Amino acid sequence: MTRRWANAFRVVSLAVLVTTAQAAEIPHAAASVDGIAINGAYTATSDGVWAKTNEVYHDEMTVISTWTIITSCTTAFDCAGQMSSDAGWNAPIRYVSGLWFVTRTIDSWERCADGTTGPGKQIYKFYPDPAELFSLIGWDSTVGLSGACGINRPLAIEMPFRLVQR
Repeated sequence: MTRRWANAFRVVSLAVLVTTAQAAEIPHAAASVDGIAINGAYTATSDGVWAKTNEVYHDEMTVISTWTIITSCTTAFDCAGQMSSDAGWNAPIRYVSGLWFVTRTIDSWERCADGTTGPGKQIYKFYPDPAELFSLIGWDSTVGLSGACGINRPLAIEMPFRLVQR
């Protein structure tokens, strides 16, 4: 090895050694799951004043209930748990892509003219309210089955939703 290459090798080796030593002192960044999980009692409000029925604004009854939520996160992208409502139902809760989801089926949700009923799939989607601490905002959407009541268009109702920690 020539003297010039030997000096270059020493400089590169020293740079690698210094960089490795510095990297060992720097703590590794890790996503924190502390602020993602939601737990406790919340007031859940589905605002019927701004409801849409099949994409047309149409007043519905505002629904207010108390939810008790228990969740835990294994990573910043994987959170799950259970919630229960004082209205007498419970469902799993899951965090996906920055949104919390609660999904349930409501038997006999859609009433038909002939007296029969059809089920509806209700999905709550919500996320932390950037303007208000201890609040989450989103949507309460319920969709019936296509073909229920002899109509080939499902009934869909969507309302603004707010969850406020008590």
